[in-house]
Amino acid sequence: MNHHAAPPSVHYLRVSADRAGQRLDNFLRTHLKGVPRSWIYRVIRRGEVRVNKARAKPDQTLAAGDQIRIPPVRRNAVPQQAPGQILQQTITRSILYEDTELLVLNKPDGIAVHGGSGVRHGVIEILRSLDPGHADWELMHRLDRETSGCLLITKKRAVLRQLHALQQHKQISKRYLALVAGHWPESRYQVEAPLRKNTLRSGERIVTVAADGKPARTHFRMQRRIGPYSLVEARLETGRTHQIRVHAAHLGTPILGDNKYGDPRHNQPARREGLKRLFLHARQLHFRWPQAPSGCHHFTAPLPSELQNFLDRQ
Repeated sequence: MNHHAAPPSVHYLRVSADRAGQRLDNFLRTHLKGVPRSWIYRVIRRGEVRVNKARAKPDQTLAAGDQIRIPPVRRNAVPQQAPGQILQQTITRSILYEDTELLVLNKPDGIAVHGGSGVRHGVIEILRSLDPGHADWELMHRLDRETSGCLLITKKRAVLRQLHALQQHKQISKRYLALVAGHWPESRYQVEAPLRKNTLRSGERIVTVAADGKPARTHFRMQRRIGPYSLVEARLETGRTHQIRVHAAHLGTPILGDNKYGDPRHNQPARREGLKRLFLHARQLHFRWPQAPSGCHHFTAPLPSELQNFLDRQ
């Protein structure tokens, strides 16, 4: 007699209290061991994964009691290849701070914060690959692949929930350095322009200023003029995708090296002068934290040498 395994079927999961605060994509990767990330992102995008019967996005934060619909999946998928040693060493060398609850990186540019959408390994996958005990580590926030600087990772889900609460009440300060084209007439400038995220047929994401977009506010402060450019500090009040880049371009002062929202008339001369990347760096991260000796955490990521060298040559 031939015995055949039952075909895979739809099944449902309830989010337990200890999984609350986790992103949907991270929850699924933990539950679906050995399943390619590309499959997970594809079924989420198609609406085959449902949270409380509604379509969801990969970065949706889950709450205790949420019901998740998972489509049929075969568990004999080929496991993903582990990150290479060079990537692991690069991330390890980038650690700015670490304790039993948190880890802060000075994320290098060119490395995504998480895998998916054509990216095999991001920062979080690389960190988890270093030790089996890192499975619960999570990204507290995200940075664009092209952006360097302070990136906060939590080691416990309770810590992630604490930080999400602080962020919801706008009690986490994030400050960036950007070099923009042109000169600013004022030392301080607040941009309040709603942003709408669009996905092109190619799958590329483009964000535009649009009246029907989500509210977005950025505070800019002039640091100094450098030749034909302005070095500015940007403080986020909201955290929309590509927010600083789009708001800077909206002002008519695009960030140098920005191939998506920038201006080739400025990018090309800057590239000839040695700027090979986006000049956007997450410089500082600050928040109250009772567990810290001083009652708060303040992290500063030094400007990468390639950006500092470009400034020095002006």
